[in-house]
Amino acid sequence: MSETPDLSVVVHGRNVQDLLPPLLDSLDAHPLTGVEVIVAAVGDWARETAERHTPAFTVLPLPDGAGDAAARSAGAARARGRWLHFVHAKDGLPPGAPHTVAQHAAGLPDTVDVLLFDHVRGSWRVSGLPSPDGPRLARAGRAEEGLALDDRAALLRLTPLLGNRVVRAGFWQAHERLLTTEDEPFAAYAALLLADRVACLPHPAYEDHRLRPESLPPPTPAQRYALVDRYETLLCLAADRPPVRAVLYDLMVRDCLRTFARAGMPDDVAREFFRRASVTAQRHRPEGHRRPAGLEGVRRSLLEEGAYTEYRALQAANHARRGVRSAVRTGRRRAGTRLRALQYRGALARPVDPHLAVFSAYWNRGVACNPAAIAAELAELAPSVHPVWVVTAANAALLPPGTDHVVPGTRRYWEVLARAKYLVNNVNFPDAVVKRPGTVHLQTHHGTPLKRMGVDQLPFPAAAHGLNFQALLERVDKWDYSVSANGHTTRMWQRAYPSRHISLDHGYPRNDVYYTAGAAEVRAVRERLGIAPGRRAILYAPTHRDYEAGWTPRLDLAALADQLGEETVLLVRAHYFYESASAPSTPFSPSAPSSTSAPSSTSAPPSPSAALAGLRRTGRLVDVSSYEPVEELCLAADALVTDYSSIMFDYANLDRPIVIHADDWETYRTTRGVYFDLMAEAPGPVARTQAELTEILTTDAWRDARAAKARTAFRRRFCEYDDGRAAERVVRRVFLGEDERTLPPVLPIEDRTPAPSPEEATAS
Repeated sequence: MSETPDLSVVVHGRNVQDLLPPLLDSLDAHPLTGVEVIVAAVGDWARETAERHTPAFTVLPLPDGAGDAAARSAGAARARGRWLHFVHAKDGLPPGAPHTVAQHAAGLPDTVDVLLFDHVRGSWRVSGLPSPDGPRLARAGRAEEGLALDDRAALLRLTPLLGNRVVRAGFWQAHERLLTTEDEPFAAYAALLLADRVACLPHPAYEDHRLRPESLPPPTPAQRYALVDRYETLLCLAADRPPVRAVLYDLMVRDCLRTFARAGMPDDVAREFFRRASVTAQRHRPEGHRRPAGLEGVRRSLLEEGAYTEYRALQAANHARRGVRSAVRTGRRRAGTRLRALQYRGALARPVDPHLAVFSAYWNRGVACNPAAIAAELAELAPSVHPVWVVTAANAALLPPGTDHVVPGTRRYWEVLARAKYLVNNVNFPDAVVKRPGTVHLQTHHGTPLKRMGVDQLPFPAAAHGLNFQALLERVDKWDYSVSANGHTTRMWQRAYPSRHISLDHGYPRNDVYYTAGAAEVRAVRERLGIAPGRRAILYAPTHRDYEAGWTPRLDLAALADQLGEETVLLVRAHYFYESASAPSTPFSPSAPSSTSAPSSTSAPPSPSAALAGLRRTGRLVDVSSYEPVEELCLAADALVTDYSSIMFDYANLDRPIVIHADDWETYRTTRGVYFDLMAEAPGPVARTQAELTEILTTDAWRDARAAKARTAFRRRFCEYDDGRAAERVVRRVFLGEDERTLPPVLPIEDRTPAPSPEEATAS
């Protein structure tokens, strides 16, 4: 057994919004002399994250339902350190903090039970903000023998976190029954009340990461009332300590008034909360206690007297005054949209139509992607629900015959958005759309994330430029459901879009076709594309670069087609952010590099555009940038070549070869940010240059055993829920209200049969 460490850092809890990795990475970055790390990991995600750091850390796997108190207790039971530091999995530790705390704690006498220190604050938007605790800690002094709380009762005003204090292990064991509670502020206060002496370190050694309230479950009435119960117990613990009791009383009244004013509780809950707070305030008000002057004193007086009606009247008057000021500030801004607002408000006053659903995809481009697959299944399972698609005027002519649709900005557009019970989109509806009670907003997304999304784009200026993240989160807060194709996606959406939406781990409906299509469908698509039987079709689908102003050709398509030979057809699809492939700034732009493999000649080589035109005439190169749906292109292709596009995750369902062409991986990773290392976890061989890509495609490397092994691992991770019945599960859950436990179970990947390959389809 190694020497007893000075400090045990007990990391505990779930991997909330994927905040655990940076915490563990920071702890693992430098040797921690005299410090041990124990991770009480709640749930599979936290366990998987923590185990990447073994054997440096001790990992205690705990079931998904384990609470924070149980996790802290389990971690403390395994700890060997003289001091315990409880660090929540969502929080952080500044560089060097464990060493600083351990060093300071090691020099304290045994009479000191708690060491307090400063912290910084963070959120989804910022990190490293100073706390208000530093000056209070500095004023308390750094007496080596420690301080008695009765002499420094103001220390109770420090932010009540277990993370901004360490406790002596023996002290924790003596009081564990009282300190082991889900109410962390109670445990933080109680540790001070129970300590013989405390010491102070005016140095930031913790980061409190505040989660968005909108991402947390709304508190129940019982949880609201528990705030009053917390202070009732604490005040009883301090009954014979007047200075301590006076500070606790002020804290109780402050917290109760803030909760009452800001929590937005229903009237019956608010009335009961006010009553309980009033009773406790009257019971524990210290003798001779003086209220502050001004409005705050009036509020406290009304609470202590139980004057609920009078307090509500005061609150309403304050709201009215603020409302008048706000209206004056925003009046001019709203004038320009008054007519639209009047029409929309009129529609909002009418009842919600339970048989109306609004669908949109790709910023109103047409019937496509997950919304299209859901709408098709809806027609089969719930034909009483009428779908209306939002489509731009330019794309309306391309809709399937008979598609009911509205054009953005029209009167009927605002009417259906106001009255529809169901709103389905693979992006977001406009900010002006109101989330009405009883309506259901279904976010289907349009891919599995490799690149950073949502608030995770904040550290990457090329991706974040021009984005209003607060407005984004306000749109996200309207989601009721979020569709996911795999556990990775579910987890990344939790961190990228922190809100209360429910994840539908049912698979992407657009991918159902990869299991339901047969040989006839595969042959029919290839015939429409002009691909002769026996020819190899390679789909090339690169993605958008945020760091580029327009399309930059990454391959010499003419040279590639020439080297692959006449039996290979290139299906080239530009990202939808660009115009059709025949327009400038596309893979077919005349600015594309010319062939470097043309033989030497006294005559000038053909121009790039002429070479491409020739290939297109012979059918060896097909521009499929505007072809819809993209799923049919995947069915037609023998193999996929892409870079960082999410099409790779969908195509993997077919269990066909995938080749990654990553000529700018380092630039892309640095400027856009990614969630995993594609170079290490690619679904097939990786080419960093065109020469390497050509080598892969002209040998068996694109489909050999090594490529198949990589593809199998990739499919298991990223095709987790896609089995051909995703749309059915989504419709039954969202539109028919069926319980998740009664839905068709996801078929294990080894039991699934993808659509036949083109070779198999031709042979059948």
